[in-house]
Amino acid sequence: MKLKVAFQMDPLSALNYAADTTVALIFEAARRGYELYFYEPHQVTWSNDQVKASLFPLSIDRTAMPPLILGTPKTSDLGDMDVIWVRQNPPFDLGYITNTYLLESLPSTTRILNAPHGLRNAPEKLLITKFSHLMPPTLITNDSKEVTLFQEQYGEIVIKPLYEFGGAGVFYIKKDDVNLIVILEMMQKSYPNQPFMVQKFLPEVRQGDKRLLVLDGELIGGFKRLPAEESIRSNMVRGGQGQPYEITSKDKEICNELAPVLKEMGLFFVGLDVIGEYLTEINVTSPTGVQMFNQLYKTHVERLIWDRIIEKFS
Repeated sequence: MKLKVAFQMDPLSALNYAADTTVALIFEAARRGYELYFYEPHQVTWSNDQVKASLFPLSIDRTAMPPLILGTPKTSDLGDMDVIWVRQNPPFDLGYITNTYLLESLPSTTRILNAPHGLRNAPEKLLITKFSHLMPPTLITNDSKEVTLFQEQYGEIVIKPLYEFGGAGVFYIKKDDVNLIVILEMMQKSYPNQPFMVQKFLPEVRQGDKRLLVLDGELIGGFKRLPAEESIRSNMVRGGQGQPYEITSKDKEICNELAPVLKEMGLFFVGLDVIGEYLTEINVTSPTGVQMFNQLYKTHVERLIWDRIIEKFS
């Protein structure tokens, strides 16, 4: 079965070929002989009941660097695609939201992963609030007084913006830290009129957090991410290192509870972040971890992902 597949992505120059999940998905699609295209979100156009984009034919040359080769673009109907992968990184802003509405108007014969309505309704640091009993103590606010009261109650805290990714803008605040007010002012200036997330600091993060990979509601595996020295951020783009990890009964319990909601929202491929026994994030916009998982376990998760797509949508 030869599929026509488009990847909605950031510019190719932003790719990390050794780490990005999108690269693994593209390489496997090319191995299967699929017809591949690339475009960026800002190239999407609605006109006369059609959603179009400037599609670049995409081919692979593993002897070249970079190995992804773009052909001559042509404005084409996205409804002619069998599969569209939405793989651009946040920010989750009005441009992102508008793009989901445009993609949502495509015919059902075009499978969009993850589903536009799911992406729109599930910003990762907010979707988690549907499962508050699985979270560490958490506050979402723009009110400095509320943050101060929260810190008085829990001591060490972590502050992070709601709509960033890869550990950007995350601050660890010690008990009685005199910099708290300065950091809050900076957050309010950097993200005007936006609430941010405050969580009780979980000391287990110093031994690493867990990235669990969920495919169509099924937990397919996970690994531990060890933070770089003198850091609490385990994100791979922040210098975190992967380590094999044995899935626990609590991990399975978390995934089993999330699975029906993820499937209902059309969130086909998801990355869960877990610290200790607490769920801390549900990554849906451009979840990563496949290449690290492959390296740690000598496997090819991207093959399972494409197999599941064929099985689910054929």
